[in-house]
Amino acid sequence: MANHESSAEQEPRPAAHAAPRALTHAQITQIVLGIALAMFLGALDQTIVATALPTIGRHFGNLDDLAWVVTAYLLTGTATTPLLGKLSDIHGRRVVMLGAIAVFVIGSIACALAPSMTALIVARGVQGFGGGGLIALAQTIIADIVSPRERGRYQGYIGAVFAVSSVGGPVLGGFLTEHLNWSLIFWINLPLGIAALAMSWRMLKLVPFHRRDHRLDVAGAVLMMLASMALLLALSWGGRRYPWLSAEIGGLIALSVVLWLGFAWRLRTAAEPFLPLAVLGNKVVRAAALAGACNMSTLVGMTIFVPLYFEVVLHLSATQSGLGLIPMMTAVVVGATLTGRALARVERYKRIPMTGTLCGIAALIPLAIWPASLPLPLVILLQTILGLSIGTVFPISTVCMQNAVERSQMGVATGAANFFRALFSSLVVAILGAIVLGGLNGSTGMAVEMLARSASAPALEYAFRLVFVACALVLALGFVFLVILEERPLRGPGTAPPAIEA
Repeated sequence: MANHESSAEQEPRPAAHAAPRALTHAQITQIVLGIALAMFLGALDQTIVATALPTIGRHFGNLDDLAWVVTAYLLTGTATTPLLGKLSDIHGRRVVMLGAIAVFVIGSIACALAPSMTALIVARGVQGFGGGGLIALAQTIIADIVSPRERGRYQGYIGAVFAVSSVGGPVLGGFLTEHLNWSLIFWINLPLGIAALAMSWRMLKLVPFHRRDHRLDVAGAVLMMLASMALLLALSWGGRRYPWLSAEIGGLIALSVVLWLGFAWRLRTAAEPFLPLAVLGNKVVRAAALAGACNMSTLVGMTIFVPLYFEVVLHLSATQSGLGLIPMMTAVVVGATLTGRALARVERYKRIPMTGTLCGIAALIPLAIWPASLPLPLVILLQTILGLSIGTVFPISTVCMQNAVERSQMGVATGAANFFRALFSSLVVAILGAIVLGGLNGSTGMAVEMLARSASAPALEYAFRLVFVACALVLALGFVFLVILEERPLRGPGTAPPAIEA
């Protein structure tokens, strides 16, 4: 084993279609467990922050900019995910994973020490530079060492990580913010990050490294970030800080259009663009990435605005809101785990997420019709069904995408898929924020208690009715991409991947 570890990062570059070095089940288990804590960091940050958002808005007296606490993280994570994927192809998964964890921890400390909402948003952006790549890099490492058809064998370990983070995150976030201090949701990343660094340093030495040369398109990443930021600012400020037809909002939209056109031009002219056209041209990658993006954005939007819904519409406390999220988040993990295990035995695997998505849309309909009058147990049941349905899509979208590309493009393709997930999530969060605060005549500095007191019950009911309708429409769009997705046989052990389609 010692010789294997010392030479893992000095192997000659293999042919594009060469199968990865065969590892034993024990070695693969060690690697999966080694990256589990890094995955846990990224997964926990998505759930522990959700229930703390209303309290953070109360602390800084600013509810208008609250969505940017999430959006800033998603925005920087969106830009860095494909870049980190390319860097891992060039320098190895281990080095890039260690760097991502370190940046994530530094950003977490800055979040905990933030003296204002603006400082917190900037610090969340720094945190996103590292955190945006944690789950994507972990998925890439697993794809390096486990064939798509065998993936279900190790899905239990991955599912356990997301189960703990999904169940513990909302409760822990609600408890810390209500009874201690909201900054502890970021301080907790310090000991976890140090432990993740130690485990990744040791376990990822087992991962064979085959260098793939890539060029980093930093200009493309900057254009994408600026274009997204202009669009998100327009969605966040429109109807509240400025009228929708004002020169300010019109200028932001026009700027976003120009920057997106520049981004498209960059994709066509760069030697190796931010999102490779060869990957985007693969119809399986495209459909799978967009289907996963629709479901991820729905999940992120629900985890951010359901706690607010619980507090201002159903009048629950922060801790109770955290407890209320547990069934939905647990159901996501259960759906993903069961679907992942079914991949090895089911030939027509697309039927699972398509059925699940339809059930999720059906669960959102009663919430949209009667957002304030349904009994709490029924609300929890409907959200649990929604979580289960969302969970069925994630393994299918990820495995189908990785099954359709060459191993030399695995990091880039996985990064591209996570790019669309983060970008869609940023847009959906901004849209839902505009629906809630714009529909309630939100004003700068409005805290949660003020929102609940100043807005009438019908206004609150109407705003969250639109939130659930919007989520149902996003899921419906994801269903369309699932229908389009080509159902290809999954590769087994030692099977060479197909060439990327033009």
